[in-house]
Amino acid sequence: MTALSSGSSRPLRGHCRVPGDKSISHRVLILGALAVGRTRIANLLEGDDVLRTAAALRALGARIECDRAGTWSVHGVGVGGLAEPAEILDLGNSGTGARLLMGVVATHPFTTFFTGDDSLRRRPMARVIEPLTRTGARFVARNGNRLPLAVVGTSSPMPIAYKLPVPSAQVKSAVLLAGLSAPGETTVTEPVATRDHTENLLRHFGAAIDVAAEGGGKRITLTGQPELKAAELSVPGDPSSAAFPTVATLIRAGSAITIEGVGINPLRAGLYQTLAEMGAQIAFAKERVAGGERVADIKVKAGALHGVEVPAARAPSMIDEYPVLAVAAAFAEGRTVMHGLGELRVKESDRLVAIAEGLRKCGVSAIIDGDTLTVEGRGTPPRGGARVAARLDHRIAMAFLVLGGAACKPVRIDDGETITTSFPDFIKLMNRLGTRIAEVRK
Repeated sequence: MTALSSGSSRPLRGHCRVPGDKSISHRVLILGALAVGRTRIANLLEGDDVLRTAAALRALGARIECDRAGTWSVHGVGVGGLAEPAEILDLGNSGTGARLLMGVVATHPFTTFFTGDDSLRRRPMARVIEPLTRTGARFVARNGNRLPLAVVGTSSPMPIAYKLPVPSAQVKSAVLLAGLSAPGETTVTEPVATRDHTENLLRHFGAAIDVAAEGGGKRITLTGQPELKAAELSVPGDPSSAAFPTVATLIRAGSAITIEGVGINPLRAGLYQTLAEMGAQIAFAKERVAGGERVADIKVKAGALHGVEVPAARAPSMIDEYPVLAVAAAFAEGRTVMHGLGELRVKESDRLVAIAEGLRKCGVSAIIDGDTLTVEGRGTPPRGGARVAARLDHRIAMAFLVLGGAACKPVRIDDGETITTSFPDFIKLMNRLGTRIAEVRK
């Protein structure tokens, strides 16, 4: 384990680029492996989570390589063309990689074994097992439907119509990926619209996919057994990663930065909407579209924030950003109430508990009531001076390092190794902008 400490920084200044979007990176590798021909990918996130997905796809028969310029090539095998892996697929800390790949192999006629690290092995997989079983696949899992588990894929996949019981882009994507190998139409209905990177990329690779509004959500219909065609893509900067330098800038007086080339997909922009409501000075510049995704440069300036109420309906568009939003709330004037956070309990850690406990240790009032988190800010930097347990969770680790950069006293996290899963150069980038993050002896 690597303990890290973050102390009061000078004002943040400069331009930066954050790593490629993690959600898109997983999906473009998978669809590239299922396409015919060579897919070239620029700005792929080279964090551990995505590299685990690449390794798993290699084990399934796709050839994947990276040249010296950092451009990745995926030589696809076509829809239904993957082969039984000779080894157990170890997805490390990546719930996204595990769940999406379960969808892929569920409709291939072979058996695949999945495992992961301690954190991933604690995370429930029932939410994907249930719909994928309907396609004809069988699952053998530990008690509680947890990893390690085996997926016995079907040789006669069935298209299904599935209504998501709770908003989940991972479950939606797993079902759609399974539907690629099934004849006919696979339909997913979501009560609340979730991130649509899978749909955008399926179109980009040539699949026939229809998206229609239904109530407050969407109905997505995929025509199965397409011939996906290799494509080129430059992965936008990850808005979840951009959230950390954004909040670090907002809470440190005198700071002003620009984050270049960040994805601003409306279904991922909940944090920026919320921060704007809190009074944050954030502007999007040079807006454009790349690979079916909206991209912009984000300009951020420090300034006073005030508490707001965040509706539950916004949670799907910012579910990974609540840890760092809670940090912003700790510096704001007044009460910030965040509703509908039940999904945080089944992330890499119980993030809801981890956020509240870490804030309290730093002198901030944080109360959990069901799936609602209330943070009381005073409009001044909190005390800090605490040692916070990261709980094998990269977003908890980064959020409290951001807090330490503007608190009265340094904040220490017990383990920062998992930061590499999504943001390998986090410390280097943040310190270049002006923060003071360093390894500490235990």
